[in-house]
Amino acid sequence: MRTLARETLFKIIFASQFTGGVDSGFKSALYKAEKVAGNDAEYCDRVLNIIDAKREEFTVILDKHSRLFPESGLFPADKSILFIALAEILYTDDIPDAVAVNEAANIASKYSSEKSASFVSGILSEIIREKKNV
Repeated sequence: MRTLARETLFKIIFASQFTGGVDSGFKSALYKAEKVAGNDAEYCDRVLNIIDAKREEFTVILDKHSRLFPESGLFPADKSILFIALAEILYTDDIPDAVAVNEAANIASKYSSEKSASFVSGILSEIIREKKNV
């Protein structure tokens, strides 16, 4: 399971929202502290690169599917979780959509508000449904 890697990614992306981008020193220190190495570090770097390249696209998608809360108004924790899941759902072939949704909901339950897990799951389920209909 990549749960630890996803939680590490969450922390990096969450912090980046307050620092203007991913700090490579912070990322390296967090990888070391959380013992993220090898395939898990490669996975994290791949997802971070996808998020960096597709941030504007992800913002448009979140604005479309989260009508009551535009991307700019989302809790930073929820936005971080959604960005990871969007990268997995839309741009990785080795992670089943159901796994991405389940992991996102678990991280939301652990790091965000009481209602975040169902909010995140609902948004992601809608995006997956749309993806399958295209």
